[in-house]
Amino acid sequence: MAAPTNRPLGVAIAGLGFGEAVHLPALRECPGTEPVALWHPRAERLERACRAAELGGSTDFSAVLADPRVEAVVIATPPAPRFELARQALEAGKHLLLEKPVALEAAAIEELQRLAIRNKLSVAVDFEYRAVPVFQQLAALLAEGVLGEPWLVKLDWLMASRADASRPWTWYSQAAEGGGVLGALGTHAFDILNWLVGPAELHAARLSTAIRERPLAGAMGAGASAMGAVDAEDIALIQLDLSDSLGRRVPAQVNLSSVTRAGRGCWLELYGREATLVLGSANQADYVHGFQLAISRPGEPLRPVPADPALAFGRTWEDGRIAPVCRLIGWWAQATREGRPMVPGLAEAAASQGLCDAARRHQPIGHP
Repeated sequence: MAAPTNRPLGVAIAGLGFGEAVHLPALRECPGTEPVALWHPRAERLERACRAAELGGSTDFSAVLADPRVEAVVIATPPAPRFELARQALEAGKHLLLEKPVALEAAAIEELQRLAIRNKLSVAVDFEYRAVPVFQQLAALLAEGVLGEPWLVKLDWLMASRADASRPWTWYSQAAEGGGVLGALGTHAFDILNWLVGPAELHAARLSTAIRERPLAGAMGAGASAMGAVDAEDIALIQLDLSDSLGRRVPAQVNLSSVTRAGRGCWLELYGREATLVLGSANQADYVHGFQLAISRPGEPLRPVPADPALAFGRTWEDGRIAPVCRLIGWWAQATREGRPMVPGLAEAAASQGLCDAARRHQPIGHP
């Protein structure tokens, strides 16, 4: 059932990392939503967050779902528990906004999609690059046909976030828990390409782990024996074919890394018969601020494309993640009011996760 239109959507937040830092201020800024409760499995962490936010909460997820004020839930936990929490929330009749990766495999996302359709619920997935103005401007140029016949797409996302080998071992170090660069960056990269160009087919993938052990939490200085093995990939090199709106197949290369010191950041290059378009940012401290779009016609150098003021955020924060998430939350709130599916939602998440699954299946036998 669609939320009432005369008051904001009452939203609970499950998970207090990204959930507290980004979703909470975004929900408060969006006129169509209101945070009403928090959930976390650890009581001391929950109590601290509840005091800071001046909100109630519970370590019992069923109790949060039973709260009549809660019409929807943001699930921003680590990846492994997301599917089960999302399933419970959908069965309780709650709309959802899910962080990505939504689940550990595409089949689980498709199960959630069937449940959401059956219960007529709107589910958003936080592919927030779709809400960033310069990415929206690039999408508009591509829709206008500025590129002409597309010849090649290249996406380099080379970050240093985990290049420090002393960074502690966590769930991110474990493939079985949804860790690794595919879940962190690949899910976004695949969604960006699906959105801007078209559906993708994976042809080859090479995943590797550069840093194969990390210190266990609380064991710093305890010696080499206090190390945890890392089996989640921190580098992924992927070859794809994209199918554009006219059915043309476009070769694409995606290079992802979380361990490249002085890496170039995020750069998307699109080469076509009529133009070259380049969108990129070397700012590794903030994945929204710093992006610039440039264009080149045949025989011309790259030149900056002026920002479209009609796409600008009404407000920005020092943490650049909040503004696009707030915009996406606004789309979600509107979708719930109108009783319609959300884009980006579970269909887009399943397509992105399907490529992550395919990349892992393409690993050579015996790959460490």
